[in-house]
Amino acid sequence: MNAQPAESPVRLAAETWESLFRAQVAVMRRLQSGPAFKALAVNEYDVLFTLSRCPSGWLRLNELNDNVLLSQSSLSRLVERLERRGLLERMPAPQDGRGVLLKLTDAGRDLQKQIGREHVRDISALLTPALTAGEQRELLRLTEKLRGAVSGR
Repeated sequence: MNAQPAESPVRLAAETWESLFRAQVAVMRRLQSGPAFKALAVNEYDVLFTLSRCPSGWLRLNELNDNVLLSQSSLSRLVERLERRGLLERMPAPQDGRGVLLKLTDAGRDLQKQIGREHVRDISALLTPALTAGEQRELLRLTEKLRGAVSGR
């Protein structure tokens, strides 16, 4: 009888992370190549999407930075480009002279909704054949659990 050696928790964690990361990269590459992102790059859409979910309409630049996958300097340049295109506006934070508040313009909100509808259809077309509804719910539960544990929520 050949007993398999016990799996190292460190190795399992590394393999799990690599699998999660590579799956995310593969999905994002496929989605980025789709028709939804012809008018706007994925990282630009991410900024518009994050701002669209802000209940007050305004979000601090540093709070936006906490929710997107860009460095602070890259985000600042991206925000400037989006502002020049008329998709968002910014203003100094009233109680903090160094802080910056951001808000979608009507054009930014319209573009985000237009791309968002197509993006959701692309996501569904990609995930539905690959995972059952139950598997999607389980993946959602696991990724939310992981994100909560990592972010301390």
